Amino acid sequence: MIKDTIAAIATGLTAAGISIIRISGPEAFQIASGIFRIGNREKLHRPDMDTWQSHTVHYGYIAEDEKPVDEVMLLYMQAPRTFTREDTVEIDCHGGIVVTKKILSLVLRSGARLAEPGEFTKRAFLNGRIDLSQAEAVMGMIEAKNDLAVKNSMHQLRGGVKNKLGVIREELLHEVATIEATLDQPEYYSLDGFREELKELLDRHLSVIAKLIRSADNGRLISEGIQTVILGKPNVGKSSLMNALLGEDRAIVTNIAGTTRDTLSEEIRMNGITLIVVDTAGIRETSDPVEQIGVSKAHEKAHTADLILYVADASAPLDEGDEQILRTYREGKLLTILNKSDLTRVTSEQDVKALLGRCGCEAEVISVSATEGYGMTELENAISSMFFKGELQADDEVAITSERQKECLTEARESLCNVLRSLEADMPEDFLSIDLMSAYGALSRILGEEVDEDLINTIFREFCLGK
Repeated sequence: MIKDTIAAIATGLTAAGISIIRISGPEAFQIASGIFRIGNREKLHRPDMDTWQSHTVHYGYIAEDEKPVDEVMLLYMQAPRTFTREDTVEIDCHGGIVVTKKILSLVLRSGARLAEPGEFTKRAFLNGRIDLSQAEAVMGMIEAKNDLAVKNSMHQLRGGVKNKLGVIREELLHEVATIEATLDQPEYYSLDGFREELKELLDRHLSVIAKLIRSADNGRLISEGIQTVILGKPNVGKSSLMNALLGEDRAIVTNIAGTTRDTLSEEIRMNGITLIVVDTAGIRETSDPVEQIGVSKAHEKAHTADLILYVADASAPLDEGDEQILRTYREGKLLTILNKSDLTRVTSEQDVKALLGRCGCEAEVISVSATEGYGMTELENAISSMFFKGELQADDEVAITSERQKECLTEARESLCNVLRSLEADMPEDFLSIDLMSAYGALSRILGEEVDEDLINTIFREFCLGK
């Protein structure tokens, strides 16, 4: 049972309009009443919090030795209808760094302990308000880089993962109970048709689990961003394209081939998703040792990219250099950009498509002028349509963003596949129970059941202070 009361600054410690100090635990009200005063500044008195209704806001002062420190609003919330399911007080004070630290110091001197990173959320988990997948979604919400990440975290926080897995766990446990009951009391129970029904059930659940595992790739792209590399020969306008995507001049642009010698990485938000865009050195044979390093880094980044934006020059002919690069990266997710389309065209979209065909590439071709802004909207729409493909548009869809959850799902899938193999081999029913319970256990660990304290502490240590 949790006996101590914790406190922390729940907002960023910086100059701001307000700061929030959160207090949670069995002595939250006693601690707050020790420093909160109501009335006018000349005649302050201690309020009787026992008479207050839960979830009410009260105006007053934080006082030290009965002298006002700051004018505040105090939120009074009784358990269990709070985030932690404990008595909770939140003090909204002025947002200065000095005054915020001063009030926190008074709270700690009055009997609270400074909360560890993520400890409020940890208490919500330990007190049964949320499961572990929902706790991880809280951190996902805080770290969200785009609208899609917020939507996915919110879906998980509302029980998207829990609800899907809850049905599977309940039915697996029912099957195990059926086996055990039949083995213990065969005169009362029969397994006629049981194997056929179990196989049908496993096929259905394996489909759901496989879909969740596949969603982990989308989950990584949602939470971390799409690693995007701008690739092409020198002087085709890669840096201009980078600047156009950013909406500002970050990359150096000249008419001299080989200006970009190193990689330049920037984060771009586009149509609800995040791109981590890397501008690279132009790829060509060169004797310049510095440029060689840049070309080598360009290849290194391209080989690990989620998306390659290959840039060709509409005002110059395609050559063997273009073909060599496209053949090298034809297996990746590729989008071809015909830049400088505002100039006199030497190369058309049809020319690029013909080259793509000879190289065995399947890629859309977008004509743009990075300097004039022509075609940039079409480019952004093409990038957006290449990822997720509406898979997260339905209200019941959720993407797995935790590697821990993916590992547990993979373990559960393997255990259920073992059950199918045992059915095909006509193994006894008690063999089936072992793997069914193994799958049940793996799914339970996603929700925070059957996990050790070290894992729980590790997860919550990644949270920020005050959450």
